[in-house]
Amino acid sequence: MARRIDVTGAGGVRLAAWEFGDPPKTGDQGSAGSGGPGDPDGAGRPGVLLLHGLMGRASHWAATARWLSGRHRAVALDQRGHGRSEKPPEDAHTREAYIEDVGAALDRLGLAPAVLIGHGMGALTAWQFAARHPELVRGLVVCDMRASALGGASQQDWAEWFRSWPVPFATLADVRKWFGEDDPWVERPNPARGAFYAEVMAEAADGWRPVFDPEQMLGARATWVRDAHWDELAQVRCPTLVVRGLDGELGRAEAQEMVRVLPRGRYAEVPDAGHLVHYDQPEVWRAVVEPFLDGLPEA
Repeated sequence: MARRIDVTGAGGVRLAAWEFGDPPKTGDQGSAGSGGPGDPDGAGRPGVLLLHGLMGRASHWAATARWLSGRHRAVALDQRGHGRSEKPPEDAHTREAYIEDVGAALDRLGLAPAVLIGHGMGALTAWQFAARHPELVRGLVVCDMRASALGGASQQDWAEWFRSWPVPFATLADVRKWFGEDDPWVERPNPARGAFYAEVMAEAADGWRPVFDPEQMLGARATWVRDAHWDELAQVRCPTLVVRGLDGELGRAEAQEMVRVLPRGRYAEVPDAGHLVHYDQPEVWRAVVEPFLDGLPEA
C-alpha cells in the first residue's frame, strides 16, 4: 500500500510524499506519531524521510520504506520536478528550494527530529539541511554522493547522454533493455539499472517517456556540480553513515575523507553495487543501514 500525503514546498510548489507499508490501525498504541500534527498514524515510531536522487522518484524507496516501517515511520518524498510532484520552471530548481522543501515535508508530516536517508542529489540535500537545522535531524545516511566539485564540463556529458536516449520507447521492456544493457554508460548488463529507469517512465500517446523534463534535470544538476560541499558536511552534527557502492560514483578515498570530516561519521561499502546501491544489492543495503539506525540515540 502507498498512501499519498500532499506537501506545500518552497514557493508554494506542490509536492507528493508517500508512505509505503500499512500504518498502524486506529486503536494501536499511541496516536501522536513521531511528534506532530501531520502524523496521525505514526504511533510513536521515529521518523525517517527518504530523498531520491536526480531523475529518481519516491517509489524507488518502496522496498527500503517497507522494511523500515516495522520500526519507523518512513516517508519518501517526490522532490520538485520529479515523480508526482509539481514541475515548476527551471529557475525554481535551486539548492535553497530543495533544502526548504525538506523542512516543509518534515513539518507537514510531523517527522522531526528525523533520520534523513538520501541517495545522490537527495543525499546532498539531506546533509545541507542537517547542517542548517541540527535540531530537526537525529541521524543521516549518505548514499553514493560526492562532496567534491564535479566540474561544469560534466554537464555537457549529461546533455549528450540525454540526447542519446531513444525516446519514445515502444515498451517498458525496451526501457529495461536500453538502460540495463544498451546504454553506452553501462559497462556490463545490469537488470537492476533497467528496472530503476523503467520506474521513471510513463506511457504517452507515442510510447514511453520520462516523467521528468531532462532540461530541468540539467538545470537542477548545475546548481551543485561546480561547487564543493565539504564545509557543509563538516557542519553536520548528528551520526552520519556514508555508504558507497564498490563500483559507484563515490570513490573509496573520498568516502573515507568524508567520514573523517564528519564529526560523527561512519563508513560502509557495498560490494557488487554501482551508484544505485539500494537497487543493485537491496539485502546488503539493509544489512549496513539497519544496524546504524538501531544504534541511534532516541529522540
